[in-house]
Amino acid sequence: MPRSSHLVGSIPAADAEAAMRLAMGRLGPTLRTLPDGETGDRRNWIHYIIEGFRDHPDLVLARDGDWSDYDRTPRFRVRAGRRLFGANLDFGYMPAAERSWPVFQRVRQQFGRPDLTFQVGVPGDLDLALFTLGPVAALRHRRAFTEATIAEVRRIHALCGGDVVFQVEVPAELTLLARLPPPAQPVAARLLAKGVTDLAVAAPHGARFGLHLCLGDLNHRPFGAMTDAAPVVRLANAVARRWPVDRRLQFVHAPFAAADQPPPLDPAFYAPLARLRLPAGVRFIAGFVHEDRSPDQQRHIRALLDRHLGRPVDVAAACGLGRRDAAAAEAILEQSAALTSD
Repeated sequence: MPRSSHLVGSIPAADAEAAMRLAMGRLGPTLRTLPDGETGDRRNWIHYIIEGFRDHPDLVLARDGDWSDYDRTPRFRVRAGRRLFGANLDFGYMPAAERSWPVFQRVRQQFGRPDLTFQVGVPGDLDLALFTLGPVAALRHRRAFTEATIAEVRRIHALCGGDVVFQVEVPAELTLLARLPPPAQPVAARLLAKGVTDLAVAAPHGARFGLHLCLGDLNHRPFGAMTDAAPVVRLANAVARRWPVDRRLQFVHAPFAAADQPPPLDPAFYAPLARLRLPAGVRFIAGFVHEDRSPDQQRHIRALLDRHLGRPVDVAAACGLGRRDAAAAEAILEQSAALTSD
């Protein structure tokens, strides 16, 4: 199969049409899925969702924050005497899809790519609960976030007639796993994978998914770090083993850079990838394209990835481009195009 490129989600552009046209103009022949660019309030991932909870009748602000760092984000608690239900949580995915879906259809037709699939980013339910409520309350109230996420997936699947792939985005899971000592990681990976695959089980029959493992990119700074690729391998393998047979897993995207931290050049960092076991037909997308690595360095990393996996990897940045300026985003697009063609 020819090497493909991938865009995680956000693109610094004025609106969805500008973002999609920029992506198609730079990477069109190599893309298999196309996001809407997550422009405007959505450029900072779940920032806009959590800010919207300031007016939620069942939530009270427990700690304010200005989003300047990971420990300076707003934190909420459930109001005394209230209970969270999925039906009372609105993450805004459906209105965004309703606006972008017709634009995607038009751009796809104009670029002559009837095979291209609409890509919708879906933050993991545990991640949303953790960033909203903190770790203890997140476990207590996770079910509401799960129900709300599944409801939005079902509505978008119906809107697009199944012509959509849902990219489940899980920075908390990978970061938590990477922070554990290696002997504890296999058991933790199985527990974390169950939460991810439960979303797929509850999705409509025939729904298609991708998995975006992430190390965070708030203000273009990482939330987590890895000493080698072993946490990626453990979590991806655990998800693949549990994945329901009647829901298609199309790709796994893994970060090898982390926000402003470029991907390592040490071959030992990538060696655990030899143990990755994805089913046939599941693409592995390597998030290593970074503006602070030269073309030769990126070709070196690509060769390491290909060798350990035994097949050509698809290429991407480690996360969305929305936290970069336009020049850096353009550099990533140009580098991605070069790395799929040479």
